[in-house]
Amino acid sequence: MSMQRRAFLSAGLSPLALAACGGGGSDGSTATASSAKTSADALSGKPDPKREALNAMKRAVSYLDEVVSYRGGYVWSYSPDLSQTFGEMEAKRTMCWIQPPGTPSMGHIFLDAYHATGHERFYQAAKRTALAVAEAQHPSGGWNYIYDFAGEESLKHWYQTIGKNGWRLEEFQNYYGNATFDDAGTAVASQLMLRMYLEERDRRFEAPLLKAIDFIRNAQFGPELGIANGGWPQRFPHYAGSKASMPLPNPGQLPPGARAGMEDGDYTLHVTFNDDVMGENIKFLTMCVMALGRTDLLENISRAMECMRALQNTGPQAGWSLQHLSRATNGRPAGAPAGARSYEPRSLATHTTQTNIQQLFNYFTLTGDRKFLARIPEAIAWLKTVPLPADAAQRNPLLGGGRTHPTFVELDTNEPLYVHRYGSNINNGAYFFDKDITNTISHYSAGRAVNIANLENRYAQLAGMSDAAVAEMVSRSPLKVTQPTALPKYFGIREVDFADLFAGAKMVTPTVPQSEVDQLIADLGDKGYWTSPVPEVVNPYRGDGPSAPYTGTAYRSKHVGDIYDTSPYPADNPPEIEPYVKREKPQFIVTSDVIRRLGRMVAYYAPVA
Repeated sequence: MSMQRRAFLSAGLSPLALAACGGGGSDGSTATASSAKTSADALSGKPDPKREALNAMKRAVSYLDEVVSYRGGYVWSYSPDLSQTFGEMEAKRTMCWIQPPGTPSMGHIFLDAYHATGHERFYQAAKRTALAVAEAQHPSGGWNYIYDFAGEESLKHWYQTIGKNGWRLEEFQNYYGNATFDDAGTAVASQLMLRMYLEERDRRFEAPLLKAIDFIRNAQFGPELGIANGGWPQRFPHYAGSKASMPLPNPGQLPPGARAGMEDGDYTLHVTFNDDVMGENIKFLTMCVMALGRTDLLENISRAMECMRALQNTGPQAGWSLQHLSRATNGRPAGAPAGARSYEPRSLATHTTQTNIQQLFNYFTLTGDRKFLARIPEAIAWLKTVPLPADAAQRNPLLGGGRTHPTFVELDTNEPLYVHRYGSNINNGAYFFDKDITNTISHYSAGRAVNIANLENRYAQLAGMSDAAVAEMVSRSPLKVTQPTALPKYFGIREVDFADLFAGAKMVTPTVPQSEVDQLIADLGDKGYWTSPVPEVVNPYRGDGPSAPYTGTAYRSKHVGDIYDTSPYPADNPPEIEPYVKREKPQFIVTSDVIRRLGRMVAYYAPVA
């Protein structure tokens, strides 16, 4: 049982009584003041703003739990009548999405609402959702992107129809039957199991939590792989039927000099930095060291940190790739930068390099070991050599919006690589890459915002620390705890980062004005749910698309292809070809926006200052 929950119950108050007195403040000190204010407001006939906010949150969460969810599971968006349900792709009503902002993310915000208010309704919703996440856990201990409560055959049917025809979503075109580290799904689900177990030491969450920890340990590459020691693959356990190549229909449509395909085969075995897999796993293991006293995990953490440092490319191109070979492949050595999906060429990646630099900053603060800073100047120096051309946004509007660097940089030549596609669907088209800056794909940006000044400033700050200052910093590190330590109170308002785990750190909540809360309550109304423009819509599955060559250009820089493509796309930016029609984004129940709104109300109700 968590300290907060134990305090609620030891006070002799039921959760309902706690809600009635406005309890659940950041330090438990607001209950008496709120109770007095409620009594005064009751006598004066004035509405209590906190009570109004609590009632609105209860209505919203009850509707989500009882009406929107399927057995406690969530996808990403729902039409108000629930006739259409989307995750990253169209979803069956019986499915739940594990990828954020799916089921685990919803569980986190429900638990946050409980921590803020002490009201049992929020805990019950969090528990029901966490049990859905536990049911979705793969036997190996991790999670796939998705789960179908109707069973594995129903899920396979989805892969064979909708998934197979999502042109730009290659990870969904093949049923793997295993779990993934991609998109932080396993990390966020594991964090929810940890938080739920800590609430009441409920054994229904202990077993999934221990399985998740073992999954991360078992999936980690060992010393026998040399330079890859400490890294993680994208998927585990390895599946012999993993994609090693993609179809290349109508190859005559490739322009001269272009390259295509998965250049290093089955990418699920490579050491993965994409979507900060390593950082997410290290963070979760660090939480387990803190909250459970699992000091045995320090060895796993140390090996992972060292792997990131070891895989920094040598020579003047001192960056990282999305993925690196975990073992020698086709004459290339273990540790070499690797290609992944067919729109991720073998290259160095500027955004991944920026993320890894930031993680090395974190690893220095956690350990005090200056080796994690040693080669950062080389990485920054390399980033300075590969800016986008000054006229990039004029030549390609998709490279505006503050983008400073190409996403991919070719090995050896240090020249940008840009990804394109031809055709209209997966059966007649393909991705390719060359050095043409124009007409790039829209769903995977050809440019990234890299803030070199921030990286240099942070490096200077950390490198300039005295030995005494470093020692003091490390003394507060979550890796140095000697007894179980509480995790941050909230996980859904913003992402918990390493800095939030240090002794004495506080995750300060944003200030939410009364006017915003009033508007949130008004928008909720009596219907019990919020709607917002759905980010993307989809074509319904109608069978496999034609394989005959398509030589037009309508789909080359759009999220979706022809009407047979099940890839999601924004309704207000469809391909400019019939039968597509530009229209406003429809109003849906969107989990990312629900989490945002509930997070604002949580921060208002029980702020952490």
